[in-house]
Amino acid sequence: MRKIILFLCVCCLVGVAYAQEPFRVMFYNVENLFDCQHDTLKNDYEFLPDSPKGWTRARYNDKLAKIAKVIVATGVKDVPDLVGLCEVENDHCMKDLTEYSPLREAGYRYVMTDSPDLRGIDVALLYQRDLFKLLSFRSVSIPPLKQFRPTRDLLHVSGLLLTGDTLDVFVCHLPSRSGGAKESEPYRLHAARILSTEADSILNIRLHPQIIIMGDFNDYPTNKSIQKILEAESPPPTAPSPLKLYHLLARKAQSKNFGSYKYRGEWGLLDHLIVSGSLLNSANSFSTSENKATVSNLPFLLTEDKKYGDKEPFRTYKGMKYQGGISDHLPIYVDFNLILY
Repeated sequence: MRKIILFLCVCCLVGVAYAQEPFRVMFYNVENLFDCQHDTLKNDYEFLPDSPKGWTRARYNDKLAKIAKVIVATGVKDVPDLVGLCEVENDHCMKDLTEYSPLREAGYRYVMTDSPDLRGIDVALLYQRDLFKLLSFRSVSIPPLKQFRPTRDLLHVSGLLLTGDTLDVFVCHLPSRSGGAKESEPYRLHAARILSTEADSILNIRLHPQIIIMGDFNDYPTNKSIQKILEAESPPPTAPSPLKLYHLLARKAQSKNFGSYKYRGEWGLLDHLIVSGSLLNSANSFSTSENKATVSNLPFLLTEDKKYGDKEPFRTYKGMKYQGGISDHLPIYVDFNLILY
């Protein structure tokens, strides 16, 4: 009898000692989420009701509803706890997404940039405020190089986890490959250097640095912006350095049919999840591992690739033709263990 009582007491003590909660982080390039109103300071003429594409209020609302569906479907038991987005035109779009789409029941709050990008597209972060208490956020500008047009700011968000630790999150959308990958690469390297400097300052200042970098880099894991500037390698089998950055999807991206974007029939990874080494230590109260990160390829995100075969992301437009899809990118996500002692 005493053994049974002792066992029950131990179980109770263990039960109150810690609780483990799933914590999912997602990133999604939503491809041209524009409202239907003209901003006199931006080149948004392509997405207006009287444009050749005929971007109407009905189509805009349909895209909002489908983005909401993607976010909800990418959750575990609930919606993802943090969601990075890029190619969002303005605060009006984020307000409509969080308050007037099916996502309104999720209770998200958001922060976003207001960049000098000529088309007006920006990056944003949705967060669940019961699991991520916002401490601060700021835009990190990328001074344009002479031969290139202004690009998107980086979004740096700091928040407090339930563990009491600070989590620093960067949401990025690096300069495009317009004009050619090689010709435009200097601009991406320039932006990556600024991102690297921001991340390094946190790694050197924070007592317990925890960093997540997510975004569309318009580069692949093997390109210089990732390998040379950020020095984000695949995680080692043991003892990751807490002061280094590691790419959670780089190893998987070596597989032929793995990717978040399809170009000329070939899948590739333009969207990235990079973390500081401290987040790969399973002994910490907030941690993850390489096998917990992947690309979401839910069936409704894909459509038939009639030109190259197999499947491709289901886009809103293909050229000038409206097809009612969502984006030319697939979402990526990673799961963390959140342990409360």
